[in-house]
Amino acid sequence: MIVQACINGARPRDFHPRLPLTAEAMAADAAACVAAGAAELHIHPRGADGRESLAAVDETVLAVRKSCPGTFVGVSTGAWIEDDEALTRAAIAGWRELPDYASVNLSEPDAPAVMELLRQRGVGIEAGLATTADAHRFVGLAGYERVLRVLIEIDIPDLPLAMAEADGIAGVLHGTGMRRPILLHGVDATVWPFVERARRERRSTRVGLEDGSTLADGSLATDNAAIVAAAVAVFRG
Repeated sequence: MIVQACINGARPRDFHPRLPLTAEAMAADAAACVAAGAAELHIHPRGADGRESLAAVDETVLAVRKSCPGTFVGVSTGAWIEDDEALTRAAIAGWRELPDYASVNLSEPDAPAVMELLRQRGVGIEAGLATTADAHRFVGLAGYERVLRVLIEIDIPDLPLAMAEADGIAGVLHGTGMRRPILLHGVDATVWPFVERARRERRSTRVGLEDGSTLADGSLATDNAAIVAAAVAVFRG
């Protein structure tokens, strides 16, 4: 069971006053999150224009590693980042500062090819499953179990429906006997209910400004570190 910090995601600049968007800001924010109890980091590198960029992975991962030596650092490979399958693959193939792992969304058409490229490069894979259809696709892939972990990541605002979708995904995985670790998380209004569920089920979770900006009581968090500290307190409780 770990708490992973997802510090920025695809959120726009005005989402939160402390949203880290530069490599320097991400490195400082990451260090604060680790000090607050985060075991790993999930980041979305940005280019000079502030937009997400797979080409910015080298600079950002290096900066975060310097500020958080020994901490696992992961990035996203979301298809929207480069908005072109060939550009996505070319960017990954060109990485010089390899992240420890990268998330791949099984809802995206090119997910199997991206996963194979990451394996060839020696980068761990977080298989992102948002629906039961994603789960069925995942377990149908050859060598699907060769991932670092599985993310059950639910972006459904209605809590009962979100919990039911998570149940469906977990059921598909359980039916295969797969033993890879599972990280469970929600988004916005469902973040904290899923943190509590992860604790009950002894699964890992993630929190941070990528997933939501509030604490469990609905108040705006001061920064990523405050969100991480609150999640760590839930796990320790």
